[in-house]
Amino acid sequence: MSSARRTETIPEWKKEEVDELVEFIDSFASVGVVGVAGIPSRQLQLMRRELHGSADLRMSRNTLVVRALEEVDDGVEQLVGDVSGQVALVGTNDNPFGLYKQLEASKTPAPINAGEVAPNDIVIPEGDTGVDPGPFVGELQTVGAAARIQEGSIQVTEDSTVLEEGEVVSDDLANVLTELGIEPKEVGLDLKSVYSEGVLFEPEELAIDVEEYQADIESAAAAARNLSVNANYPTARTAGTLLAKASGEAKSVALHAEIESPDVVPDLIGKADAQLRALAAQIDDEEALPEELQGVDAQAATADADADEEEQADEGSDAEETPEDAADADADEDDGDDGDAGDGLGAMFG
Repeated sequence: MSSARRTETIPEWKKEEVDELVEFIDSFASVGVVGVAGIPSRQLQLMRRELHGSADLRMSRNTLVVRALEEVDDGVEQLVGDVSGQVALVGTNDNPFGLYKQLEASKTPAPINAGEVAPNDIVIPEGDTGVDPGPFVGELQTVGAAARIQEGSIQVTEDSTVLEEGEVVSDDLANVLTELGIEPKEVGLDLKSVYSEGVLFEPEELAIDVEEYQADIESAAAAARNLSVNANYPTARTAGTLLAKASGEAKSVALHAEIESPDVVPDLIGKADAQLRALAAQIDDEEALPEELQGVDAQAATADADADEEEQADEGSDAEETPEDAADADADEDDGDDGDAGDGLGAMFG
């Protein structure tokens, strides 16, 4: 008799439920497990409506969820370890970063009940409680708040940590927090893990600063571009800069070697003219000079000649960049590309 009970077939409704869960898992690019404990039914329905169009929730018995995950296999069975307590499956075709950001944004402050575990340190802030003098001051002091009657009301004289993270909320503390309107916890879908494109993501891996991450990528790209230029390693992004650098260096060599190339003849003439004026300025007898060179200021002429020399030398090194120069060049030359990259990052992280 007992043997017959042990071999009893699985009810049809359970098979159908598992089949539906498998279909749910297979229909999304990213599937995760979220905690739903402590969320009132009405608020849960509101969250579902807010997720509509970007993600979907599916609740079922944990044993059936586990069976469906194991049946799908293909890596998604790694979520099984998080299927405990009050949980639900969440599916989305968005990337995990966007899903995490959306779930975090949907959380709202809520009061904490006696017997619950504090999710973080609970602090009663300094200030006027707005409560008239009475027994409430004793209740505050009982839970560990620095309180006293002052200026006709009950005031907390300094920020008071009345419970540390991980400790259990007492009845007295729950009543005090309710009286003060302090809501120390957040209610929302708590993402435990999400599986996407062969990778299992934990919440801490998805909680990133998008702006900082984008700045790091841009800085790395600028440094790589600068390294490529200084190492003379041509790429599609640096070939133009390397050609400009080579052209400047070739021109500098031609000027110093006084090679009469059509590209440098105007500069050679300018250099010779500056040197001639500097020399003419050193001659005391102006009548010995051509009319156009008479009255040339020695200091100005020498400065002009030096400036020409420096300009010619600089032309050979203009293409060398610091990482900051490379970043500026990227911004100037590739505004359109940078916009696309920014849009891509924005899409990735929601």
